[in-house]
This record gives sequence, C-alpha cells and structure tokens, in this order.
Amino acid sequence: MAENVVGRVHSIESFGAVDGPGVRFVIFLQGCPLKCLYCHNPDSWDPAYGKKMSSDYLIQEILSYRNFIKDGGVTISGGEPLLQHKFVKAILDGCRLHGIHTAVDTAGSIPLSVCRETIDAADMLLLDIKDIDTLDCQKLTGMGNENAFAVLDYCEQTDKPVWIRHVLVPGLTLMQDKLERLAERLSRYHCIEKVELLPFHKLGEYKWEALGRAYTLADTQPPNREEVKCAGEIFLSRGLNL
Repeated sequence: MAENVVGRVHSIESFGAVDGPGVRFVIFLQGCPLKCLYCHNPDSWDPAYGKKMSSDYLIQEILSYRNFIKDGGVTISGGEPLLQHKFVKAILDGCRLHGIHTAVDTAGSIPLSVCRETIDAADMLLLDIKDIDTLDCQKLTGMGNENAFAVLDYCEQTDKPVWIRHVLVPGLTLMQDKLERLAERLSRYHCIEKVELLPFHKLGEYKWEALGRAYTLADTQPPNREEVKCAGEIFLSRGLNL
C-alpha cells in the first residue's frame, strides 16, 4: 500500500492533452525554487500557498477518471513538483498499484540526491531544459542548469524515458548558436524519446501584474511560425524527434 502524504496543490486539469502521451490527469503542485522570466504561473512559486490535499484523496480522484485516461495516464507538474518529492512519490506509488502510467514534469531544479527515489518511481520524465549556457540559465531562472543535466544523465544511466521541453524565447533562448549546441548535446542521449519546442507566450502576463511583480518580457513578442520551424529543423538534423 502506498504511503498517504499531504502536499500542496496549485490546480488540477482532468483532461490534459499536452503533458505527456495520451489524455492525462494533470496535477500542478505548489512551490518552485526557480523564477523564470517567462513563467505563466508565478502564483505557483510560493510553497506556502495552494490547497492541501492527501495523496490518497488524489488517487481516488484519478481513479474516477480512469476510463478517460486509460490510453494516457497521470502527469505531476508544477511549480516544481520535486520540491514536494515525498508527496509526488506517494502519488506515483499509488498510480503504479493501479497500473496507471505516470510522468513527472520537472525542471530538474532539485538535487538528484534528494529526489532520486521519486524519479525512479515515475514511468517517464518531462524535463525542462531552460538554457544550454548555465550563466544565462541563472539569469533566466535564478539557477544554473547543472542539476537539470545531472537528472538527464541519471535517466540515461537508468534507461528512464525522457521528453525534453525547451521554451523558445526570442532574444534569450531562440538563438541559432544556442539551439545548435543544445541539439548537439541532447543528441548524445539514448533516453530522450522526443523534444518539445514550446514557443514563448504572454498568456500569464496578467498574473505578474496582479501579484505586483515586474514583467521584464513585456516588450518581447512570441516567435513566428517560421522561427519555430527553423528551430525544429536544427533538432531534426541531429536525429532528435519532435
């Protein structure tokens, strides 16, 4: 029997279609150590907020949607879900008992020494690589990329399936040199099944204003279709799947 653990939940999406394979029950957890300049959920940063829920309660909610997610599964996202690694593991263990596929959507911002067992309990990871250059990553998110690549290296060692996610921000990450170097590095991993290039958007800008935070990307526009296509071709040319 899986341990019952209480955690803090930001929100739940019952029929997610963009958070892993198939239709998925998506749990967005509260709390994140990163402060990404393009974050569309800055209200998820503070770990003290969110609604308290138990892992047992969430498993029962998941089971009530079992027929709808039978060809997909459950994705635990955030915030940074591994900030609540014990809570996440309890949910993953409960899903495994019921034969439900699981994914964890993480930026790899929690040290592997803390969250290794939770990563082991997931069927796959959706791993956000913020920037190929660690100093630029620190400017973009408040943290370098070392932990993220350590998680990816561990998944390679353990044959854990990974989907890479990378946000294309004009003037920051949407740069040919950066994309070529990221694609080249990712091409060395056998555990990566897919790369998702996510165009920057401003749908969460109003949340920054509501929270009284300065949104520094107010003048940055989303990339156009041609820019996204050219970025994709860089990864395809290195043998990576999109």
